[in-house]
Amino acid sequence: MGFFSGLDTEGYDRQYSDKQLTQRIWGYFKGYTRQLIVVMILVTVIAVAGALNPIIVSRSVDAMGGNLTLAQIALLVGAVLLTGLIGWFANWLRRRYVVRIVGDIVLNLRTDVFQATAEHDLSFYDEYVSGKIVSRITSDTQEFGQMIVLVTDLLSQIVMAILLATFLFTIDWKLTLFLLAFMPFVFLAALGFRKLARRTTRHGMRAMANVNATIKETVSGIAVAKNFRQEASVYNEFDQANRQSYKVNVQRGFVLSLVFPTLNAFMGIVWAALIYVGGWSVFLGAVSLGAWFLFIQSVDRFYFPILNLSAFWAQVQAGLSASERVFALIDAEAEVVQTDLQPAPLLSGDIRFEQVDFHYTDKDPVLRGFDLHIQPGETVALVGHTGAGKSSIAKLIARFYEFQGGKILIDEQDIRAFDLHSYRRQLGIVSQTPFLFSGTVAENICYACPSEATKAEIADLAKQIGDGEWLETLPQGLETEVGERGARLSMGQRQLVSLMRVLVQRPAIFILDEATASVDPFTEWQIQQALNLILQNTTSILIAHRLSTVKAADRIIVLRQGAIIEEGSHESLLAQGGHYAELYNTYFRHQSTDYRPEGLEEFLQQKVEASAD
Repeated sequence: MGFFSGLDTEGYDRQYSDKQLTQRIWGYFKGYTRQLIVVMILVTVIAVAGALNPIIVSRSVDAMGGNLTLAQIALLVGAVLLTGLIGWFANWLRRRYVVRIVGDIVLNLRTDVFQATAEHDLSFYDEYVSGKIVSRITSDTQEFGQMIVLVTDLLSQIVMAILLATFLFTIDWKLTLFLLAFMPFVFLAALGFRKLARRTTRHGMRAMANVNATIKETVSGIAVAKNFRQEASVYNEFDQANRQSYKVNVQRGFVLSLVFPTLNAFMGIVWAALIYVGGWSVFLGAVSLGAWFLFIQSVDRFYFPILNLSAFWAQVQAGLSASERVFALIDAEAEVVQTDLQPAPLLSGDIRFEQVDFHYTDKDPVLRGFDLHIQPGETVALVGHTGAGKSSIAKLIARFYEFQGGKILIDEQDIRAFDLHSYRRQLGIVSQTPFLFSGTVAENICYACPSEATKAEIADLAKQIGDGEWLETLPQGLETEVGERGARLSMGQRQLVSLMRVLVQRPAIFILDEATASVDPFTEWQIQQALNLILQNTTSILIAHRLSTVKAADRIIVLRQGAIIEEGSHESLLAQGGHYAELYNTYFRHQSTDYRPEGLEEFLQQKVEASAD
């Protein structure tokens, strides 16, 4: 079974007992008591209609010993037809109710798991593949719904088996006890497949999740694949995941399909023993021939639901495995923990780090005993080499990650005391890679608009940036479709839309992880204008990559390996000739209008002298 490699559990997966899963699943049925009662009544009607058929047939066989009139024959035929029609109509109604109940329950379950997924911290998405998460929300919830349909079928089979067992006792209780004596062995044989069915089903779902993850990643990065002419490599990666899923699910199908033939073979032995004992009882005169015939007819009806009950138990494991994976995603523990849930008051933006320790992994400390105080309304630029801790500081302020030691205070209150929704509502965050949703420019700007914001106000704000000239570059202005992830807009336009989205929100604290992409001078001027509008009324933390952004800061914090080594204004830090001056000469100096590459003056002088000669 080497094809099970690569199908390891996720870190948040957990094992649930059948009892725990059943109780959890039953919780989704609590609002459907009336519909379930109707379904049970219909199931009983179906079972009774099915159980009456052998009785009617047996009585007609007995009646054939005498003279039958046409009226009696018509009555028997009508009775058989009527029970068939009643069973069909009741089954049709039952399935209508079941489809509605299943649809509602899957809707509620999918809503719950998506809501839980949306609430998970960013660290959760750093660790786990999004395509596999999507598979649990879509494929596994659908599998769960199919299990509910199967369970309702099982309920019908149970009711029918109980009714037929009762009827069999009225025919011959000794033969019935002989028959029931074999039933524990049938159920034990079915239970023997339980663990194997659960395990292979889990592997099948994980394999399908791998396929979904591969597809999602491939489609998202198709432009890169084409740029590097890696279509064949992309296909091979998908083909490998797809073939693994094929092999695993064939194995799963083999296990599930083995249950019914195995039980059928076992029941063949039971049938042979039953016919022998029954025939011997007839020979001895203990049972009449008609009663034995009726018993055999009824056992045939009793045998089918019992066999289904045993066989379906292994198939129910597919639904239980699906529900187990879904509930594990819902129950995944959050890394970010709030000690209180009080609504955040209107913030002024006073931010204080006190002896904060933070790491992504135990072996990778980022901040150790970190202290920082940002005044309300102050604009602070964080600079430093990659890995210095700039983005980590911003993420901790936004509560995207949990810190392990010390305190972070906002307006002198512990950040862990705030309700995250009300707190983050007062944050404005622009990531390094601006993300736009499919829709229009206006819809993206107003993604988190206050309810009172209007399109006219959005347009007025947009015109404050470069006199609105950036809107003229858009084909339909604010109604321009941005495409998937904003692909129809330039990087500069995406940055402007992202900044506008924050500007409309009017946050108390602004966090900018500035993009490093080069833009033309005019677009950069527009971006700086939008940035200045935001900086006027917020406490701002800028992870700066542009010289213009660094110069706009009230204070520059220079970081190295999670510690502050310098701070001050642009001019004062340059005058110190320390780490910031080194960063300036490495990253920022070439962006200055005064910048002259080394040797340029000498080269120009030589050119002047050569032209004079």
